[in-house]
Amino acid sequence: MKKIGFLSFGHWSQSPGSQTRTGAEALQQSIELAVAAEELGADGAYFRVHHFARQLASPFPLLAAVGARTSRIEIGTGVIDMRYENPLYMAEDAGAADLISGGRLQLGISRGSPEQVIDGFRYFGYAPAEGSDHAAMAREHARIFLDVIKGEGFAQPNPRPMFPNPPGLLRIEPHSPWLSERIWWGAGTRATAEWTAQQGLNLMSSTLLTEDTGVPFHQLQAEQIQRFRDAWTAAGHQREPRVSVSRSIFPIVTDLDRAYFGASRGDQDQVGYLEGGTARFGKTYAGEPDQLVKELAEDEAIAAADTLLLTVPNQLGVDYNAHLIDSVVRHLAPELGWR
Repeated sequence: MKKIGFLSFGHWSQSPGSQTRTGAEALQQSIELAVAAEELGADGAYFRVHHFARQLASPFPLLAAVGARTSRIEIGTGVIDMRYENPLYMAEDAGAADLISGGRLQLGISRGSPEQVIDGFRYFGYAPAEGSDHAAMAREHARIFLDVIKGEGFAQPNPRPMFPNPPGLLRIEPHSPWLSERIWWGAGTRATAEWTAQQGLNLMSSTLLTEDTGVPFHQLQAEQIQRFRDAWTAAGHQREPRVSVSRSIFPIVTDLDRAYFGASRGDQDQVGYLEGGTARFGKTYAGEPDQLVKELAEDEAIAAADTLLLTVPNQLGVDYNAHLIDSVVRHLAPELGWR
């Protein structure tokens, strides 16, 4: 059985037709959509993280709120930009949010994507070390975060503390056991996927790859996934890894669906440029359910992944996005053997 969740960028704007017009509405509607998705039988509620933008940013208050309002659904990010993060403070926030949710956090982290401002992480107080760069800084922040969430003591206790200490070195609190096994790395290339496996992290792959070999997107992504699994086996990790892919999938079952997405049918992969290099973007799937079943059955990357994240147009409102999730779960998932 494949897990099915949604991935929201949490946009808000005053543009005509937007039902998400403020930051407050973006946050509140994100919680409401997670609750609705759980009621519909979906498996995950994931949220994008972008700084200096009218989109969701600091994830942990939102994750904790969703965790308090739900009981079963996985709660995650796709992805947290580690260039901006204080690893120890993040470990405290992640531990607290995971405990509030009862151990349902699935954190996607990564180097991050192009942002709204130049070197935005510098405004947050972070700069690459001399001779390094922002990507290496992100991986170093991730290394520290992954190390401290294991729960081992590392900080020298005060001999005259305000409150009694347990014996030995102190760790970050609150500590959430097993959280370290629920961390994903957002990989945009095949080489990064192999690195992800070597680190013992789950793989999160989105609707774009920052490389292009000329083959269809889903085949390139399937190769990325296979390289990840091969590297995982070679590294000798003892647990089974997880792999997620993101897709834009819009079943057309009502007149409103047709008005919104009828013109999207027949979309193809797109090749463009991102940060000075070639990137391949996946297609949008839109059409009647029987046609989508045929098309999705041929998507090799979806077949190779255990988790499918549906990118949702959050500005169309909670009710409509719940309808989209329900349409996938009801009309597509059973026909494709996902349920």
